Amino acid sequence: MEIDEQNAPALEAATTFAELGLAPPILRALEEMGYSIPTPIQKQAIPLVVMGRDLMAQAQTGTGKTAAFSLPLLQKMLPHANTSASPARHPVRALVLAPTRELALQVHESVLAYSRHLPLRSTVVFGGVDMRPQEAALKAGVEILVATPGRLLDHAGSRSVQLSQVQFLVLDEADRMLDMGFLPDLKRILDLLPSQRQTLLFSATFDDSIVGLARSFLRNPLKVEVARKNTAAESVEQVVHKVREDDKLEALVRVVKTRDIAQALVFTRTKLAADRLGRRLQRRGVQAAIIHGDKAQVERLSALEGFKQGKVQLLVATDIAARGIDIVELPCVFNYELPYSPEDYVHRIGRTGRAGASGLAVSLVAPEEDRLLAGIERFIKRDLKAVPLPESAPRPRTRADAPGHPGSLAAPRSLTRRRQEPVCALLLPPLRDDAPGHPDPGKDA
Repeated sequence: MEIDEQNAPALEAATTFAELGLAPPILRALEEMGYSIPTPIQKQAIPLVVMGRDLMAQAQTGTGKTAAFSLPLLQKMLPHANTSASPARHPVRALVLAPTRELALQVHESVLAYSRHLPLRSTVVFGGVDMRPQEAALKAGVEILVATPGRLLDHAGSRSVQLSQVQFLVLDEADRMLDMGFLPDLKRILDLLPSQRQTLLFSATFDDSIVGLARSFLRNPLKVEVARKNTAAESVEQVVHKVREDDKLEALVRVVKTRDIAQALVFTRTKLAADRLGRRLQRRGVQAAIIHGDKAQVERLSALEGFKQGKVQLLVATDIAARGIDIVELPCVFNYELPYSPEDYVHRIGRTGRAGASGLAVSLVAPEEDRLLAGIERFIKRDLKAVPLPESAPRPRTRADAPGHPGSLAAPRSLTRRRQEPVCALLLPPLRDDAPGHPDPGKDA
């Protein structure tokens, strides 16, 4: 049985969370958070999860998938809620697996918010940090555990967590959890769980191979799809600029400047490329931070927090961030390099245009990336026509524009000969520290 927007009118009838049958403590938390109207994925998934069905749910990134599985799980765990101090009264009953540390943290924050009025315990475990505080939380007893696979297996190996009473398993971003990188760890975790359990898979994309694999450990699952397969939200404007690889930095800065973009995620394919681009932006005086898998956890959290607080304008990231960053009203995402996987393109641009807000996704495509662009177009079933880069807006000339003036941002003599039109200051290379009165803006970056 497959349910979608066209053939599930009964589930679409609910217009409020109260009509979905959620308990008063959960409704109270939602009201305090300002949520009253469920999204389409929530309308469809919540009743099915409460019914106890295994589920494969596909919806665009940013449409409320976390609430679609966490709210009904809290509802089903109400009979087990208690205030006992005994760890034995708080066994792990719900396990949520996420592919990245950032996503695990984000999911746990949502669970904490939704369960604030319930006597249920939860915690999150992930790698890159000391295991001992996590061990203490686990040994104290938790009903809801959010984890990355590798760190969960570490805790299972040290016997700081028991999974024999898990009743609910959730794979968030299930397409990534079921790819070859995570599959061996996932199979080991499945061996630690009871065979009689409810399993939920949530993702923005599912391909046929993933569906076939998932059915091997789900029981008669229902498939919910609330948007056209493998698409991003319609509220995201997708723009392609064709530029040479060597010109991408200038193109990035020009688009940020001319579109007056306050904040943006900038995606690269590799950690090396992210480091290189981040440093180049910082040398130009741009407030940029870098996040990828080789960064220490404290560095990743610091960069993410600075971005959320608006202290960082451009967050340069590998695809690790595509699955774990939720910034309210993030205006723009850049594909500085197109991903090898079209699915990653959908997840990247899904960081903007969330919860119905408008967003912008800009892809800078070099000639050698045309094949990747064609693959993305086939995947999303949409043509992405290239458009020219925006023109730099000229600024009024002042005395400070005169060459040699202490505050001059005029182009070097050789550049001035090639280009007579006004040049955006951000497009210029950093000034040398040997120039009189001109400290290097990259010195303290």
